[in-house]
Amino acid sequence: MFFASKVGIPIFVTGGIGGVHRHGENTLDVSSDLTELGRTPVAVVSAGVKSILDIPRTLEYLETQGVCVATYATNDFPAFFTERSGCQVPCRVDTPEDCARLIDANVKLRLGTGILFAVPIPKEYSASGRLIEDVIQRAIGEARTKNITGNAETPFLLSRVNELTGGASLASNIALLKNNARVGAKIAAALAQLRGHQNGARTMEDRRCKINQAT
Repeated sequence: MFFASKVGIPIFVTGGIGGVHRHGENTLDVSSDLTELGRTPVAVVSAGVKSILDIPRTLEYLETQGVCVATYATNDFPAFFTERSGCQVPCRVDTPEDCARLIDANVKLRLGTGILFAVPIPKEYSASGRLIEDVIQRAIGEARTKNITGNAETPFLLSRVNELTGGASLASNIALLKNNARVGAKIAAALAQLRGHQNGARTMEDRRCKINQAT
């Protein structure tokens, strides 16, 4: 995000963002992704928050940071491997054009914060919520038993979840990343078109002003 903002790239696509870890109220383990979203004016397209994290607390943290969180074509915030987390957010966008207008407004208002567009995983790759939650809880339990914390925890959990699901979680991860890239590309095209129209309108207005001054 940081480097994207420095070179004028308005949209960044990823699989899922980091967030507040489960039991983060005790460990204070919070991803710097949330801090970056609060201070970098780049739109991030993702399948929500990695499901190994605490989604409700992550959304609360983003609200505190002043970050606009919008769900794409759904009212329910996605849970990475599944389409729904049970968490609602106040902003919904249904088209790439809606997203482009939201990005444009964020820039014009000079809010200085990012936007998170949460895109649900394609339905055919969405895992059973109960199944994936059971697997995550088992992996978290193993991490606690082995005293795996800090930077080592997330790679361990993702690897263990992949093992326990027989590789299904990796296939879903790849599918959601491709889907996010498709949505992100459409948003980028819509934003370029919107800005092109705005620049064209400004050029016409400038010409009218020059003609009026000449006469």
